[in-house]
Amino acid sequence: MSWAAMLRTAMALGVPPDAFWRLSLKEWRMLTERAGAPTLGRDGLEALMARWPDEVNR
Repeated sequence: MSWAAMLRTAMALGVPPDAFWRLSLKEWRMLTERAGAPTLGRDGLEALMARWPDEVNR
């Protein structure tokens, strides 16, 4: 996402420009995170690793 798009998103959320530039990356992610978005937990990661293991060519 470009800086301009991020600033437009912040303004749409009611975050003024001066506050936008003071946000940490963690704060930005919390503001723009979609509610209910799926996350990859340990079980999901292990299932992916089992399904597509890394192959070492020696």
